[in-house]
Amino acid sequence: MTRRKQFKKARLNWRKSRGVRRSLGWIPINTGQAKWKNGQVFHNGHYFSVWDSFGLSDYKFRSASFNEDSRGRWYFNVVVDLEPETSEGTQSVGIDLGFKESATDSNGNGVTGLEYRMLEQKLGIAQRANNKKRAKAIHAKIKNRRQDALHKYSRKLVNENAVIFVGNVSSQAMVKTKKAKSALDAGWGLLKTMLSCKCDHAGVVFEIVNEAYSTQTCSCCGVIPDSSPKGRPGLGIRGGRLGNGSVQSAELNISVT
Repeated sequence: MTRRKQFKKARLNWRKSRGVRRSLGWIPINTGQAKWKNGQVFHNGHYFSVWDSFGLSDYKFRSASFNEDSRGRWYFNVVVDLEPETSEGTQSVGIDLGFKESATDSNGNGVTGLEYRMLEQKLGIAQRANNKKRAKAIHAKIKNRRQDALHKYSRKLVNENAVIFVGNVSSQAMVKTKKAKSALDAGWGLLKTMLSCKCDHAGVVFEIVNEAYSTQTCSCCGVIPDSSPKGRPGLGIRGGRLGNGSVQSAELNISVT
């Protein structure tokens, strides 16, 4: 009541249930207060039907929460105990981050990305028609496509390699430039987060390396000679060489119907 009078508002933003600035729903659940029962999530005397794509009956629930997204859909997020699976990969790989291709590795594989660019025209049509529901659905599709592609790519890298290197290119640094839209669409930060988490669980070495002067530094002695290639004219002669039991936690995200 004091804050409402202070800001001269009927209700504060974080308590709004309607409008563009409403707060999304979030219901925390203490450890052991939710469990899998009769093919459903059981909490506080109520059953909640979920799309179970993880086989929740095989896990013991720890802390959890119900979360709402921008489209009004609810998800059940739960922390469970699992045994980590060690990667059998023996190779090493380096990943180059970019705009045209979100990621390209030294084995010739990668992720195209550009999910926002592919649906940008449809999104613009929905926004000009003031169709907010359609615009939210397109934004969600872009996000889901990006996450799906990066999840599959990062999992493939972790399964096949013992050491993974990636450049320290930052999306946040690019936001201040004219390439902000392309940088955010590439999802570099999301890929690094996925690789860091999956490598940690699989026992794979993951390292973010500094890319500064990497195309000019000699791969043998580590010195930048006066004859090193510089600028666009030198791109044609540039080259590089790439050397060759405990219980952990995981968080699952399940849609509630």
